[in-house]
Amino acid sequence: MSEDKKIRVLVAKPGLDQHERGAWVFAYGLRDKGFEVIYTGLRQTPEEIANAAIQEDVNVVGLSILSGTHLKITRRVIEEVRERGGDDILFLVGGAIPEEDIPKLEEMGVAGVFTPGSSLDHVTQCIRSRLN
Repeated sequence: MSEDKKIRVLVAKPGLDQHERGAWVFAYGLRDKGFEVIYTGLRQTPEEIANAAIQEDVNVVGLSILSGTHLKITRRVIEEVRERGGDDILFLVGGAIPEEDIPKLEEMGVAGVFTPGSSLDHVTQCIRSRLN
């Protein structure tokens, strides 16, 4: 990715999860680090997230999931994005993710999984290293 083009990140809160503080912290933090951030708001369906990702021409989709439905929802979002032609979009997942589920998410194509306590620097390094 060229240095003069900003990396576009879609931050999404899928499902019925109402806890958006972490999503806001990372959305604002990424913006402050020079990324262009689009936040979809609460209660988004996988289809709505995929449509927004394609319409906004994002490089990254970050899902914030605390409801325990991370495997099912992440799989659906990735499928929906891929069906719409988003083959080059990077996926990140953050939230209360059990350690044993991290390899499952990575097998689905998730580039980074960030659990509580993950630093913003760790997230930005993951994004930049994968897109450059």
